Amino acid sequence: MMKRICLVVLAFALVANIFVGCTQQVAPQVRTKALEKITVVLDWPANTNHTGIYVAKELGFYKEVGLDLEFKQAPDGDPLPMLAAGKGAFGVSSQEMLAMALSANEPLKVKAVAALIQHNTSGIISLKKSNIKSPKDLEGKRYAAWGMPIEKALLATILAKDGGDSSKIKMIPNPVTDLFAALNTNIDAVWVYYGWDGISAEIKKLDFNYFDLKSFAPELDYFTPFLAASDEYLAKNPEQAKKFLAATARGYEYAIANPQAAAKILEKFAPDTDKQIILKSQEYLALQYKAEVIKWGQFDEARWSKFHSWLFANKVTPKDIGAAGFTNEYLP
Repeated sequence: MMKRICLVVLAFALVANIFVGCTQQVAPQVRTKALEKITVVLDWPANTNHTGIYVAKELGFYKEVGLDLEFKQAPDGDPLPMLAAGKGAFGVSSQEMLAMALSANEPLKVKAVAALIQHNTSGIISLKKSNIKSPKDLEGKRYAAWGMPIEKALLATILAKDGGDSSKIKMIPNPVTDLFAALNTNIDAVWVYYGWDGISAEIKKLDFNYFDLKSFAPELDYFTPFLAASDEYLAKNPEQAKKFLAATARGYEYAIANPQAAAKILEKFAPDTDKQIILKSQEYLALQYKAEVIKWGQFDEARWSKFHSWLFANKVTPKDIGAAGFTNEYLP
């Protein structure tokens, strides 16, 4: 009897071992899907315009949708030619640069796909002692000229609307790299983006005046900056583009809701930048990324077209490209 029990147990063990062995042989191999590499071309070194992108990278939002993000820097601050040449999937640009690219004799096949900031936050800054409180006060003053095609037209428009004459401005060629040094030398006024230079002036307790462009000329409330991509990339990679923008939108929504935490993340990518400026700039832009719109990134066609008509009317571009050059199609 004992012998029979032993034989039964032995037989059962052999069958069990065979079953386990077979199971181990046919078990599927679980492999992690490789991430798709995607490149973003930046206009400037890391700053608060870009925060949502860095947040999405740091918090793994891109990895969650299968993307591995890397950055390139446009050597001249203009990523559009690189995008058109296939040297990046997305790039940070602005509407005036895109309009020039689209209205050229050989237009670049690129378009804007997501507004990083909803309104134009730029304007003219000056020391209070210069007594420049509105555009007309620029008459007779020394203005640091960047030499951009849009610049003279922009000044002519805001001065005309304020009852002034832009031909009376003393244009001093000076691509300002140090705002505070410039305003304390031979310059009275500089065109800046408040979200960075204006905030810096506040922190350094500069005694200054500032007025923004769109308050005097609504047609100058154009989109700057935004994310752009080439037509070819979008046609070939529509789903990847949507995944990228969905993750990016999460990054900006996080930065809107958590400006202090977002500032800490950006500090890792801009270690040489004043942390106080990053924080205060982040708190300012948290209210500007979406402003009054419900969905981050969306473009307003009427406002987009109005700026292009202004560019053409002021001979900045050779033609009015109307509503061309943007799409909301890839936004989440």
